[in-house]
Amino acid sequence: MMTIWQADFYRRPLQDEAGKPLWELVVCSADRTFSASAFCPQREANSAWLTQQIEKFAPNPADRPKVIQVFRPQAVSLLQAASQPLGMTVQPTRQTPALKQLLQDRVNDYRTMPNYTEQPYDPLALDRPPPVPLPENLWGDQWRFAAITAQDLLPAFQNRPIPIADLPESLFPVNLQLSSTLPIPGIVIDGGRSSMQLARWMQRSNPVSLNYIPGEPDGLILEAGLVERWVLTTFTDPDVIGAAQTFRERQQAAKGLHFILIQPDNSGMTYTGIWLLRGEAFT
Repeated sequence: MMTIWQADFYRRPLQDEAGKPLWELVVCSADRTFSASAFCPQREANSAWLTQQIEKFAPNPADRPKVIQVFRPQAVSLLQAASQPLGMTVQPTRQTPALKQLLQDRVNDYRTMPNYTEQPYDPLALDRPPPVPLPENLWGDQWRFAAITAQDLLPAFQNRPIPIADLPESLFPVNLQLSSTLPIPGIVIDGGRSSMQLARWMQRSNPVSLNYIPGEPDGLILEAGLVERWVLTTFTDPDVIGAAQTFRERQQAAKGLHFILIQPDNSGMTYTGIWLLRGEAFT
């Protein structure tokens, strides 16, 4: 099995003798059977230091990971530069549950250290920009809420010639232990002439989850990448709002599982892109 580490490199609520912030590299395997950490002064927080630490954590090259997963945007480029000489790849992803739990556990350790700053600190806090409207030239002809039972979800798409398909095995309904008759919610977008353009944009954006957000107006917000958010559409129609509420209820019942389907039209003959998604709150 390919070795994967999850890693974070950032400032902690600690300071050195000169009163400058201390940085810390924290790494772990997905099952936390392996973990390691090291502090460095802010002046040494660079890729060369990171490369040295990774070599210390795994002196034997055979024990080093092929992939390092990183959830913090500020840590991605530094870890990419540090990993490249060692033949490793950095994968930006929000799905690093083992690391996030480890970082939360570390907070109690910091509080016992003599150089603890006592400043408010959330190890998982990220600066998230406000949602940005989807470019108008990408949006299709029409869209609608939909649902497919858990037992029919994969058969509907797995053996079809769909140009862009992201169906992670970890999100298969059976692996989430969902009832076969449970409706899995999603949205279907009839993209028309923009169908492939929209699907390619969606693929580049690395979608994470789609959420219904009540407001004035109500809307669908696409969480993508590490911190990006996009307003897919807004609506005020009572019937659409009711369908959105049903979408959210089904999403919660399905342990967060949902889908986005892009197709040229509603003929059901061809599909352009399909994504199985699951929000961070459910992982």
